[in-house]
Amino acid sequence: MIDSFNECESGTFPDEPAILKSTLYHLSEGVVVADRDGRFLLCNQTARKLLKIAADGGAPRMWSDIKGCYKADEMTLYAPDEMPNARAVSGEDVSVEIFIRGEQQLSGLWITVRANPLRGEGGEIRGSVVVFNDITGRIKRDTRLRVLTSAVEQTADSVIITDRGGIIEYVNPALESTTGYSLEELKGLTPRILNSGVHDRMFYENLWATILSGKVFRATMANKKKSGEVFYAEQVIAPMWGPAGIITHLVTIFRDATEQRKLQEQQFQMGLARAVQRQFYEPPPPRVEGFDFAAAAFPADAIGGDYLDFVSMPGGCIGFAVGDVCGHGISSALLMAGLRAYIRAFAPLNHDPAEIFTRTNKVLVSDMGDDKFVTMIYCRLNPATRSLVYSSAGHTPGFILGRNGEVRRTLDSTDMPLGFMGEHTFNSSDEIALEPGDVLALLTDGIVESENPEQDSFGMERTVGYIREHRGESAGEIVSGLYRAVRKFSDGMPQTDDVTAVICKIT
Repeated sequence: MIDSFNECESGTFPDEPAILKSTLYHLSEGVVVADRDGRFLLCNQTARKLLKIAADGGAPRMWSDIKGCYKADEMTLYAPDEMPNARAVSGEDVSVEIFIRGEQQLSGLWITVRANPLRGEGGEIRGSVVVFNDITGRIKRDTRLRVLTSAVEQTADSVIITDRGGIIEYVNPALESTTGYSLEELKGLTPRILNSGVHDRMFYENLWATILSGKVFRATMANKKKSGEVFYAEQVIAPMWGPAGIITHLVTIFRDATEQRKLQEQQFQMGLARAVQRQFYEPPPPRVEGFDFAAAAFPADAIGGDYLDFVSMPGGCIGFAVGDVCGHGISSALLMAGLRAYIRAFAPLNHDPAEIFTRTNKVLVSDMGDDKFVTMIYCRLNPATRSLVYSSAGHTPGFILGRNGEVRRTLDSTDMPLGFMGEHTFNSSDEIALEPGDVLALLTDGIVESENPEQDSFGMERTVGYIREHRGESAGEIVSGLYRAVRKFSDGMPQTDDVTAVICKIT
């Protein structure tokens, strides 16, 4: 047989070998017949084209010319004795896939190889016959399918694939995790099993009309888990088109948006609460001859738990207060709103700050949890006599600076915080005379406890020092400037507590 192939190469061959050689040369499969030393006796056109990629240059003439044959990892080269032709010469029948890459085609190609021994009439092995096909397209399709399948299997989004009629054929692990249903439970059913009952018939009619017209349907849908729990999902349902140009399947992709929906609702409610609370934080200061009032609150969150207010009292007196509900956020803000209502209810009927605290505390205790309390300082100013009486329920000390900047009086706590003992009777200070040039300051601990990156506190000394240095400015300028000084001191550290101040200058 080898002699016949040699005759073919020389161009002198009988008719049958000529027909055989022509057939072999024009096969779509690559065919190489080689002797025991790997020299090509026959290499058809397809084989030359494919193997040329891995040869150093020109058409290969023997198997040793082929250098770029790699194993399945596309990185490990086949050793010469591992090549299919070498194994065939040793007596093996070989079937293997090989990746071929060379300088002429860096992207490479895949071939499937079948190699068998070439035996003589006596059964002795005289060489090898290797047949191979280019399977690059199939490998790429398989790889793409494998990647897509892996992506669907591993994505956090839930995926359902149904036939045109909506019968479920596939769900990914994310859907099983989200809904509690397994593929075995859902297969053969329709997505109606997830119907929560929230949407009406018109909603689903619109859904089907959209997708059967070839369009993509998008909506936030209320679905039901296996447990019966309703959850919200951002959902996309798209038609899948077959080769004939008709819809064959539907794919649904959704992401659980329940927490996002709750967050959006919470943010909306927080926005409303803040809009309402800003009115509490910006009470118009009283306009009284001989006195310059200013106040401001700067919440750490969207809404805060600090309290400030000005209230009319009997005898032409003015009440003003600063309070701090333990913690901050929505629960503290709600408690602050209730506290404000109580103070405003009792202040116009009582002349004594201690009595206002006693009455407020009695009703406030029932509103407080075990972990909540309120510190507050409440002052009663008599403009006619220029005198002050205060009651402080465990609050940060206020102070009065004299004309020359000295601390003329510290307004220390006179009692325990509000919210602990419902039957407790509170105390007030003695009457304090105010003098022209005095500056009265009420604060919350968000000022004195503000920290910088070195964990140093702004402290009372810096607070007093700032007000002393700026006592010649208006009350409003002192309040806003003090807040700026606190934030500058914090040097980029986040504000962790509400900041509130009331300044009253006696002119």
